[in-house]
Amino acid sequence: MAKRQRHGLPTREQILDFIQSSDAPVGKREIAKAFGLSAQDKIGLKQLLRDMGDEGLIDSGPGRAFHRMGGIPKVTVLRVQDVDDGGNIWAVPERWEAEGPQPRIRVQERGRKGALGIGDRILARTEERGNGYIAHPMKKLLKGSELVMGVVHQEGERYWLRPVDKRERRELPISDKGEAEAGDLVLAEKTGRPPRVSARVDTILGDPFAPRSFSLIAIHKHGIPHTFPQEVLDEAERVARQDLGEREDLTHIPIVAIDPADARDHDDAVWAAEDDDPSNSGGWKAIVAIADVSFYVRPGSALDKEARKRGNSVYFPDRVVPMLPETLSADVCSLKQDEDRAALVCHLQVSKSGELKSWRFTRARVRIAANIAYEDAQAAIDASLGQERIEVSSAPCAMPELQGGEGTVPAALLDGTLKPLWQFWNALYKARQKRAPLDLDLPERRVMLDEKGRILSVAPRERLDAHKLIEDYMIAANVAAAKALEAKKAPVMYRDHEPPSREKLVALKEYLKTFEVEFALGQVVRPQTFNHILERIGDADFRPQVMEQVLRTQTQAYYSPENHGHFGLALGSYAHFTSPIRRYADLIVHRALVRAYRLGDGGLTDQEAEAMEVTGELISQHERRAMEAERETIDRYVAAYLSDHVGELVDCRITGVQPFGFFATVVGLGGDGLVPVSTLGTDYFRYDEASQTLTGDETGEQYAPGQRLKLRLAEADPVSGALRFALPEGGTDSPVRRALRRDGGRTGKPEKRMQGKRGRPANIRHKGGRSSR
Repeated sequence: MAKRQRHGLPTREQILDFIQSSDAPVGKREIAKAFGLSAQDKIGLKQLLRDMGDEGLIDSGPGRAFHRMGGIPKVTVLRVQDVDDGGNIWAVPERWEAEGPQPRIRVQERGRKGALGIGDRILARTEERGNGYIAHPMKKLLKGSELVMGVVHQEGERYWLRPVDKRERRELPISDKGEAEAGDLVLAEKTGRPPRVSARVDTILGDPFAPRSFSLIAIHKHGIPHTFPQEVLDEAERVARQDLGEREDLTHIPIVAIDPADARDHDDAVWAAEDDDPSNSGGWKAIVAIADVSFYVRPGSALDKEARKRGNSVYFPDRVVPMLPETLSADVCSLKQDEDRAALVCHLQVSKSGELKSWRFTRARVRIAANIAYEDAQAAIDASLGQERIEVSSAPCAMPELQGGEGTVPAALLDGTLKPLWQFWNALYKARQKRAPLDLDLPERRVMLDEKGRILSVAPRERLDAHKLIEDYMIAANVAAAKALEAKKAPVMYRDHEPPSREKLVALKEYLKTFEVEFALGQVVRPQTFNHILERIGDADFRPQVMEQVLRTQTQAYYSPENHGHFGLALGSYAHFTSPIRRYADLIVHRALVRAYRLGDGGLTDQEAEAMEVTGELISQHERRAMEAERETIDRYVAAYLSDHVGELVDCRITGVQPFGFFATVVGLGGDGLVPVSTLGTDYFRYDEASQTLTGDETGEQYAPGQRLKLRLAEADPVSGALRFALPEGGTDSPVRRALRRDGGRTGKPEKRMQGKRGRPANIRHKGGRSSR
């Protein structure tokens, strides 16, 4: 496309027109070139594109190419989803993160017809045509993630595949089961064409109910690398034998690592003391020692390539899929008690008000005085105070003197290390209060297993002051790392968390209005804005659902070499530095510090610096993959735990309402399940989109997010993690309801019949009479 001669920034409309009319992917560079922008204009263009993203006008795909929000990138990977009876091929984007349903794209097949089948992946050039999209295949990609995972079951003489994905409700007939038997967990390939699609068993994975199978399901479903090539294992053994070399000697300082009782690795350890520097009267000095992974995992090595491919460790209740081989992750790099270890150390100086005054980074030799569980550290501090718990969050003033102590933590360590750590934390907490980060108290579920992998319990994980203490030390070190690299004008892999988009804020305003809570859109939105909303609500019954709605309003954090700040933590510069054993982003930051401050070998290379943007996108994708896999596995364990209670009444809370029914979660356990609207009795229910409620015409019975009620557990499927609930008294498709559907409800006016999946009209319509599927 010819270069356009322009002066000054283009308008939003001009940019959208250029993006949509271009035959090739359009990035910031292409826009600047097309409109002839000066160097100064390019700075303004960057902000304009960011604003357009916030306003929901554009989105960016791989390679930072822009496309219209909700649209499809010019070149993208598609997965063939269907081939209809007319021979038309339909595909969907392999990666779709926009709001709204995944679009179906018609593929114009080149060459021999029938070359593409269900499950095929293609790299395609796309174009918008009419109200839809057309895809022109560029090349066919290798198969892999399109294999369907499911459980084989038998009905009569036939075998069927029941998919483990709870979003996939259709079972497939098995055309070739190989050596699989009923009850086996398998990977299968879809074959045939609609309406005769079947499954051919590719791999037998074993018993889906055996210990450790729930995590195996997630590993295979999400394509998480879980075995190390021999080359990588051999290299790990070799580098593990390296001498630690010349380093700052900190082995005399009683540094401690405070972690979960079941921690598999120990990245970080801490120490604090009153500062003896006269210029910091009443202030503190601290050490945050982090495993020096960059000393062992060098750029371009086999270990490095494998770690980058994984992006992070994945933590399941029954196993860890580590980013690094266990020789490093669980041994040589793990900061273990009484063992000399290589560490990259952040020396912090903090004022008595918690202000970060200075920092210094060194490579050091440390000898951890103790590995302490959060619960033990908390118990020792509580015992020394002679009370159950000291809540710093309710006592921002100076903490009382700590006296004595007993329990699993030796008195000398309590007095010499734990007490100063808590005192220093009081200063950090003051600074945190002043900064006012987003404060959402959302429980985390913990699955407890016995030694054979069987479920003992599922319960919310207790949130102790010890957790908050370590969290604030890590935040301080992460901020110091980002600022230290900025001071050297060195590359930084930032942890970015951008402010909520206006679109989401408008949705939050409408939602809060249903609870008669005002929310002004004209204000500058800060984390404290949301905290004030929750303060005004107090302990109201609807507090949990408002908290969840506030969470949904937030953008997703990601890694990038461009600094967009961390909105949730109310910080201008933030990087991840404290977990290089389990996060590749932290390893990149370590290498950048080693290079910038000339700390020895293993620093960031020029090639890595140039690829920071691509690396950031890659590890952000891997992080989302891990989060989804971990969440799904917990859901499977919850379903397995509840499977012995099918038919019983359980305490639930409604988490979401849709025209077809409402979702509920078991209080204290989690795990979402559906209550279909067809089971809500004989009344005719109307759906109000603004308040997200279902209301019965006759009874006035209402179902709304946050509402607590007892429900009967109708089904719990451990393989898919799906739950299904029913009202305690049940419900049937009565003649009254059928009559209501026929005449369009109580108005006597006909209304559009809404066909459900089984061809049955739903007994729902939107407030105002607008039909919805």
